Amino acid sequence: MFGCCVAGRLLQTNLQQVDETHALFEIPAAEKVNHVCVFLLGTVPFPDGFGATVHFFWPGKGSQVLGMLSNDKPSAIFRLRSAFSSTSAPPSGISTPSAFTSATLSSVPGQVTAILGFALEPLEAIAAQLAALPQAQTQNAMNITPTSTPMSSLASIAKPADPSVLAERIARHLFNYIAGFVPAGTNVGPDSTVSMGIIARWYESFIGKVRAGGIGFLERNE
Repeated sequence: MFGCCVAGRLLQTNLQQVDETHALFEIPAAEKVNHVCVFLLGTVPFPDGFGATVHFFWPGKGSQVLGMLSNDKPSAIFRLRSAFSSTSAPPSGISTPSAFTSATLSSVPGQVTAILGFALEPLEAIAAQLAALPQAQTQNAMNITPTSTPMSSLASIAKPADPSVLAERIARHLFNYIAGFVPAGTNVGPDSTVSMGIIARWYESFIGKVRAGGIGFLERNE
């Protein structure tokens, strides 16, 4: 159901199903990770009225809610190093699912294996959790890095009435870009892989267009 792509690495589809409402990816050598992209594979939609909170758990330090996915918001990019604080506790009312904290992780000496977890929840509960996050975390949960990069100003450049519209346009732009590298006649499915270099080139191209003239090009590409 979920896919994960860590910047500089191959696409991960080795999702571990913990129970009916929880699943996770192991992120090896997490100390080297800056950004991660999570997305729905498109094979199994969420039940009506449900989505998933995305959690990042660092063994021995704690965890944070990064954001969410839903049928209307099928992908998101998170900046992990700016989002995770080893000294901060979850806001009141938000707890890390034990399905993630109790997971048995494979480990390599000198490296940290973290967990990127997904918890299936009602959309109303997800909205309440995100609303309770500190402002800096909320920016990351909305896929906006708290820096002066163009991504931090996407909403102010051209904010659709429905934020899910912007997320869908960005995801479609990424999909169309990647599709341009698929040989003619090749079937694309859940087990398909893509070079991280292609996604990196898309990101640089996307940011360049945003810097040059905002996100109007997303509407023109529809």
